[in-house]
Amino acid sequence: MNLAHPESLLFWNTITFLILLFLLSKYAWKPIMKSVKEREASINSALEAAEEAKKEMQNLKANNERLLAEARVERDLMLKEAREMKDKIVAEAKEEAQREGDKLIKQAKDLIDSEKKVALAQLKDQIAALSIEMAQKIMINELVDTKKQTVLINNYLKDVTLN
Repeated sequence: MNLAHPESLLFWNTITFLILLFLLSKYAWKPIMKSVKEREASINSALEAAEEAKKEMQNLKANNERLLAEARVERDLMLKEAREMKDKIVAEAKEEAQREGDKLIKQAKDLIDSEKKVALAQLKDQIAALSIEMAQKIMINELVDTKKQTVLINNYLKDVTLN
């Protein structure tokens, strides 16, 4: 067999390839496969961590949305309570003003009534005094008898009526 011959070259190439294959499988394939598997595991764990982070972000986003919704509801409730309180205070102030106004009007009416009664009493007294004075003047001139004067004055007083 000639070593430089193409058939022997094929033989030696095959032998070299098999030796190389054996050496690679013995010393290189295991570390390479181990590092590939480690890389695959780290990529998978990174993907799982990313997925978990994504889920956590979604949970946080949902939680933030829920908190915002609760804050809006609470804000609306506080505004509603504030409006109701304002309306209540305004209504109470109106009622108090109405009561005070009614009280002042009643006091004014009472004062007017009492002053009216006093004025009517004074007016009656003045009318009675004037009537007596006029009657005396008339009677002095026309009647000499006091008995007739008294009867005449009483008749005049019965005829006079005041409101």
